[in-house]
Amino acid sequence: MFHIPPSYVPTLVVLGVVIILGFYLGKFIRRFRLPSLIGFMIIGLVFGASFLGLFHEEILGELSFITEISLGLIAFTIGSELKLPSLRRLGRGIVFVILAESLGAFFVVFLSVWAFTGNLPMALIFAAMAPASAPAGTVAVIQEYKAQGNLTKALYAVVGFDDGLAILIFGFAASLAKLILVAAATGKNESILLAMKAPALEIIISILVGLVIGYIFSLLIVSLKHRSDYFIIVMGCIFLATGISIKFHLSLILTNMVMGIIFTNTRREALVTQVTESLAPVMPFVFLLFFALAGAHLNIAELPNLGVLGVIYILARSAGLIGGAWLGCVLGNMEEKIKKYIGLGILSQAGVAIGLALIINHELRQVVALYPQAFAELIKTNPAMDPIRIGTQVITVITATCIVFEIVGPILCKMGLSRAGEIPDEKMKNTPVSLD
Repeated sequence: MFHIPPSYVPTLVVLGVVIILGFYLGKFIRRFRLPSLIGFMIIGLVFGASFLGLFHEEILGELSFITEISLGLIAFTIGSELKLPSLRRLGRGIVFVILAESLGAFFVVFLSVWAFTGNLPMALIFAAMAPASAPAGTVAVIQEYKAQGNLTKALYAVVGFDDGLAILIFGFAASLAKLILVAAATGKNESILLAMKAPALEIIISILVGLVIGYIFSLLIVSLKHRSDYFIIVMGCIFLATGISIKFHLSLILTNMVMGIIFTNTRREALVTQVTESLAPVMPFVFLLFFALAGAHLNIAELPNLGVLGVIYILARSAGLIGGAWLGCVLGNMEEKIKKYIGLGILSQAGVAIGLALIINHELRQVVALYPQAFAELIKTNPAMDPIRIGTQVITVITATCIVFEIVGPILCKMGLSRAGEIPDEKMKNTPVSLD
């Protein structure tokens, strides 16, 4: 693959070219009725390790703060859309949807991988990855097409709240997988309740931090006299919430989302509208940078590593999410269009899943380091129970499948919103013209 030596081109020059080309490619992609973020990702892919190599690993590390701030802003935007009266109108069904789609993805992936490999710890770990979503893709499509309606509100709620549930499911399943591996190697059985303590605390503290910063933010916003000042305080609080989350290993999505929820439900609607409107001009730029960098992280050389296991994971996760969301809608007596199309809007998967894969890979290596002799004996008789081998396979498959989900997810999300009649321009096109 042809690479340009990165030292020859300053980082800001690369970013400038990517922003300009990404803008025009995004517009071009729109002509094919596809979300412009696909164009942003293609530009990032071309400038990343897959082709030109200008976005190499060191530069991506230096620019990681852009991704973190973007996620914080996206999470705040989700929270600001979650007004309690609107959620009440959606009814308890939204709770059923969140539970059913996350647990559906977990169980379908677990059973599918277990049936294919016969490896219980591996099946648990792959299942632990499945509920993790990428809210950025869904929010970008909603905002780009100015979607409005009950399906849109339901999508905001699902991609926002399922992050916390995904962390809990991952904590439970990953801990159980490690306990099974340790028991197989040493015969020791440890308490899974102790292993669940860390993810539960992460969620609780993330919510508490979001509540505190949300309250402070609400007080600061009310004291401002000029609308032009709103953006500065919003970004300051997002920086604060995101920085604290990263420092103390909290969920920056949950923290910023809770901040948005507190603000939108404690202040008058006119003020909330003015604050969100102050963010509107910068959101397209944020999405462009975010998805260009996401594209740069993708490495198409991983695609050949998909294999049968990767295909099984893609199909099982998709079936679990879509089927689970549909079942949740049925149990919650949700509106027909939500029942039909909400599953199409929640398939995106990227950074969170890869992050979880890296975490479990690290933890599995630590398990081997704690009991090297015991695992050496176990692997002689049962190589499939090698934690290092499992961790490597998980990273390989998750990285490759995320490429597929990041491309297909936004396209299906747009399709669902369009068919539900919640994209204004397309709704107008499909409305018969009266000749009276």
